[in-house]
Amino acid sequence: MKLSVAMITLNEERILEKTLKSLKDIADEIIIVDSGSTDKTKEIALKYGAKFFQEEWKGYGLQRNSSIDKCTNEWILNIDADEEISEELSRKIKEIKESETDKEVFEINFSSVCFGKKLKYGGWSNQYHIRLFKKDTGRFNTNEVHEEFLTEKKVYRLKEEIYHHSYISLEEYFTKFNRYTTEGAKEYYQRGKKASNFQIIFNPIFKFIRMYIIRLGFLDGIEGLMIASTSALYSMVKYFKLREMYKNGSYKK
Repeated sequence: MKLSVAMITLNEERILEKTLKSLKDIADEIIIVDSGSTDKTKEIALKYGAKFFQEEWKGYGLQRNSSIDKCTNEWILNIDADEEISEELSRKIKEIKESETDKEVFEINFSSVCFGKKLKYGGWSNQYHIRLFKKDTGRFNTNEVHEEFLTEKKVYRLKEEIYHHSYISLEEYFTKFNRYTTEGAKEYYQRGKKASNFQIIFNPIFKFIRMYIIRLGFLDGIEGLMIASTSALYSMVKYFKLREMYKNGSYKK
C-alpha cells in the first residue's frame, strides 16, 4: 500500500523539520494545508517534497478534513507539525504497509514532550488518538478544538509512540495561549455552555490538584509543576473569555 501524510500548519518553522525527517521512511506523499504562515514553514515543507496549500482557517476538524481530501493514496497518517514519529512507530507502520491486513483504523499512543522533557505523569502520557486509517473510513468532526475522528469501523491500537512536542518553551506556550483559549471559549459558546464564577475560580484549582497531585505530575519535576500551573491558568482564562462573550456580545465566528 501507499501512504499519504495529511498535516495542517501555522508558523511551524521551529519544529516542522524534525517532524518531516521522522516521516522519511514511510511517507509516499505529504499534504500540508497551511492557514497563513509568515515564517519559513512553506520553505521547509517544499524542501521535503510536500504538496503545500494555503487556506483560510476553518477550525481544527474542518482543516484536517481538507488536508485528508487532498491526499491521493488509500491510507492516511494524520499528524500535526509538532508531532514526531518514533523509530518504533515508523517500523510498525512499514510493517502495516507491507502486509495485507484487513484492519482499517488505528489509534496511536501519544507521549507529550513539554519544555524539553518527556512527561510520564499528570495525564500527559499514554493518550491514544485515531491517526492512521483508510481514507474512506471516516472524517473528523467539525469542532474548532478537541476534534475527534468519527468512524464506524473497528479501531485497533498501536502502542508505539508519537512524540507530541506540545510546547518547546514557556515563551511558545504563551504565544499559543491566547489563540487556544479563545477557540476553546468559542466552542463552549457554540454548544450553549455558560461560565459561572464557580467555574472561573474553582475549575483551575481542581485541574491543578488533579494533574499535579492525583495524577502524580510532581514526579515530572519542575516541568510537571509548570505544565500543571499553566494548564490551570488556561482553564481560568478560557472560562473568563466565555463569560465575556455572553456579557459583551463579543462572539465572532
